[in-house]
Amino acid sequence: MLNMPWDQPATMIDLDGKAPIIGTIRDCAQHFAIFKPHAKEQARILLTQPVHREGRKTRTWVLEPWEIEKLVERLRAEVH
Repeated sequence: MLNMPWDQPATMIDLDGKAPIIGTIRDCAQHFAIFKPHAKEQARILLTQPVHREGRKTRTWVLEPWEIEKLVERLRAEVH
């Protein structure tokens, strides 16, 4: 999952009902990186292509906050 392409279309949603961010995986990770803790807890990324998750039989269309944080870590590692 962490090696998904940065330019893959995605939408970040907020469970509190704020306007979604429509862009790429990179766009969503960059926005997530600047969110405050409460906003991070409410954020999810909707994917255009489902990903496999360890321990699950089916792929999923949604990334949870801890998974988005892994994307942020990957982004920071690639920048430095």
